[in-house]
Amino acid sequence: MSIPPFHLAFPVQSIKSTRRFYVEILGCDVGREDERWIDFNFFGHQITAHLAEDESKNYNQVDNRAVPTRHFGAILAWEDWHQLVKRVRSYHIEFYIEPYTRFKDQVGEQRTFFIQDPSQNYLEFKSFRDSQYIFISH
Repeated sequence: MSIPPFHLAFPVQSIKSTRRFYVEILGCDVGREDERWIDFNFFGHQITAHLAEDESKNYNQVDNRAVPTRHFGAILAWEDWHQLVKRVRSYHIEFYIEPYTRFKDQVGEQRTFFIQDPSQNYLEFKSFRDSQYIFISH
């Protein structure tokens, strides 16, 4: 059985020290990054550290959207992701961030959306047009 990689995002106080810890100590490779977030290949899974030096600020601007610094989710196959979007819509679940495409026609093109569970935990579901680019920077 093949298990799809999970996605987990968490707040950090310093991108520089976080990068050093995950790369030098744990041996993780870096994927995409910005000044306020960085992706790591965490033993085949994608984790994203979001800068949150002010604990009252619980989101970062990504693609002009307020992305929660603490969220988790799954990386699904392209068709499975589209089926999940239909399923979420059929249950009239409100999207926190509507489904959209990031990095259109670029390396790492992906579809993503955010919802919240009944306890207000944020979940992100992603799908990469080509899964070999999950950890490749654009």
